[in-house]
Amino acid sequence: MPRDLPIGNGQLLIGFDADHQIRDLYYPYVGKENHAGGYAFRFGVMVGSTFRWICAEQGFFIENKYEPDTLVTDVRISHKELGIILTLKECVDFHENFMIRRIDVENTTKQALEVRLFFHQDFRISESDVGDTAAYDPRNQTVLHYKGNRYFLINLCTDEQAGILEYATGQKGYLGKEGTFKDAEDGTLSKNAISQGSVDSVVSTDLMVQGNSQRTTYYWMIAGQKWTDSWDSVFEMNRKVVERGPESFLERTRNYWRLWSLKEPIDFANLPKELVTLYHRSLLIVRTQIDNRGAILAANDTDILAFNRDTYSYMWPRDGAFVAHALDLAGYPELSLRFFEFCAEVITQDGYLFQKYNPDQSLASSWHPWVVNGKSQLPIQEDETALVVFALWKHFERYRDVELIKPLYGRFIRKAADFMVSYRDPFTLLPGPSYDLWEERRGISSYTCAAVYGGLSAAAEFAMSFGDTAHAKRYLQAAKEIRTAMDTYLWQKEAGRFARMIQVKKEGRIEVDLSIDASLWGLFAFGAYDATDEKIRLTFLAIKEHLWCKTKVGGMARYVGDQYHAVSQEEREGNYVPGNPWFLCTLWYADYLIAIAQTPSGLEEALSILQWVSDHGLKSGVLAEQLHPTKGTPLSVAPLTWTHAAYIATVQAYLEKQEWFAQKEAPTQVLYKKMRMKALKSFGHIHGMKLDVVS
Repeated sequence: MPRDLPIGNGQLLIGFDADHQIRDLYYPYVGKENHAGGYAFRFGVMVGSTFRWICAEQGFFIENKYEPDTLVTDVRISHKELGIILTLKECVDFHENFMIRRIDVENTTKQALEVRLFFHQDFRISESDVGDTAAYDPRNQTVLHYKGNRYFLINLCTDEQAGILEYATGQKGYLGKEGTFKDAEDGTLSKNAISQGSVDSVVSTDLMVQGNSQRTTYYWMIAGQKWTDSWDSVFEMNRKVVERGPESFLERTRNYWRLWSLKEPIDFANLPKELVTLYHRSLLIVRTQIDNRGAILAANDTDILAFNRDTYSYMWPRDGAFVAHALDLAGYPELSLRFFEFCAEVITQDGYLFQKYNPDQSLASSWHPWVVNGKSQLPIQEDETALVVFALWKHFERYRDVELIKPLYGRFIRKAADFMVSYRDPFTLLPGPSYDLWEERRGISSYTCAAVYGGLSAAAEFAMSFGDTAHAKRYLQAAKEIRTAMDTYLWQKEAGRFARMIQVKKEGRIEVDLSIDASLWGLFAFGAYDATDEKIRLTFLAIKEHLWCKTKVGGMARYVGDQYHAVSQEEREGNYVPGNPWFLCTLWYADYLIAIAQTPSGLEEALSILQWVSDHGLKSGVLAEQLHPTKGTPLSVAPLTWTHAAYIATVQAYLEKQEWFAQKEAPTQVLYKKMRMKALKSFGHIHGMKLDVVS
């Protein structure tokens, strides 16, 4: 089930499912220590004597959305039989580590209704259900879950009266104990004040709602760490929420994220409103997946655990490089810089990055072996090293932040470039074998060769900028040799397209993998070839012909025969389905169309692809990794950070090309518009926003 509504602040991340249950709760790193672990924090309601846990199966209609241009939810939950509508506004405070939830309870009947709301907490603190404690504290009428250095305080507020009066704690998951949530289903909580081991809790609040009117209540959850936020400190934060009122924290967070998402005045040309909305939503969703210390997480949807008992909650340097580049294009260089610093901290002394990392910079799980058939190998994906250098140069080209980039030259750029020069096949002079973009096969792929070409070219530009002429010449020479070898070994004249991969065997014998792969996009994306090159044109003709799903859903697959989350033959309904459509691969085709467009009309197909992306997202704006080829429903993780970043980057490319056309037709007017937009970028160009960062 996708995470329809992620909310966070770079340290605390909470993900809701389609039934609006909390399923993932990360703290103190985005992506590390999931204290929910995919288990449901239930949300229930009792009207009169009828109890229901809120979910679609219980007759609730649930509409999961955000308020425009901010990370405050706007959720509407209705139940015709019960005669109520719940409107939820939720956020993680932008400055402090707690979640605020406002619930407006509307009575749609003429009679007064007694409405009880039940909030269930199913923590697995520090990713284990062993040794947790749940306790009621009468001093401030709160419930606290804690273990070791982690604390989570729960409280309620109705009619300015804060404090929990009805509660229950209990054990779960062993000796036949289902959990304390069962205690709520008769509408009465046991008031068991403390439980230890594998535990959960439920708290509730009562509202008498007159006919055709509404009442409001608040729920909040405060997270704390012992070394910075002791038991007393989370109590102190609770006191501030009570004194200042939870609504003030909701409002300040709403204003902060609106300011953040709209800080760059952009001329969106002819983009329809829904595509502009998705652009801003993508920026905000990307931000929820970034830890404040630099890690850009691929995805934080634990439903993927069912596939291989692991998650996407890691920092892949490749994904991070693409996301950082999109953020730079959108005007958020400070986030990109933290990512580049992260990479500089974890790069090996030999100058390469491993497959993936945890957000605390430790090495993450991997399936790439160090030895195969008794022969040792380097278990890397070389594009991950190359693309960080490439993205860093694109950052520097745009922002020219010399003093910030200077320390990275020796620590990271030159170290990575020296590795790329040395790690090459001696026969072809192409980059040495490594795992491909999809992490499935090892060899010398066209995509990785293009990435290394782009990385070495970027390193040469850095070296020249910093006056390091000798290294600049060395990096340029290696890049030229790789480019020449790509023509020689990867371009397949008879097939009329580039090979996906080659293997260099004994005595220089070359084995060619002619599979058509969407990742061949990298051949022009990283500067190895111009998009208008005939070789690229022919390659993309083959990509469109063989990888576009010929179903009502459409979209581009990764390659023919892709088995990752593949659907059955019956589900394909007799259509041509080379593999599930991926948002990334479809957007890459739009990038190509934008790059080759010579007139405004040449952008029409690319615009239709952007519209396709918007049409196939969730109502909340969340974009998945891939789609069911005939149903169009999300598959694998959602949201995928890279998908949202790719959308941002493609929109930027589209707007840049539109501006290029306009510049050709009316250069003076375009210059005037640019000057006006620049003037609007002062801090005060967005009005009516009141921020409060006082703790």
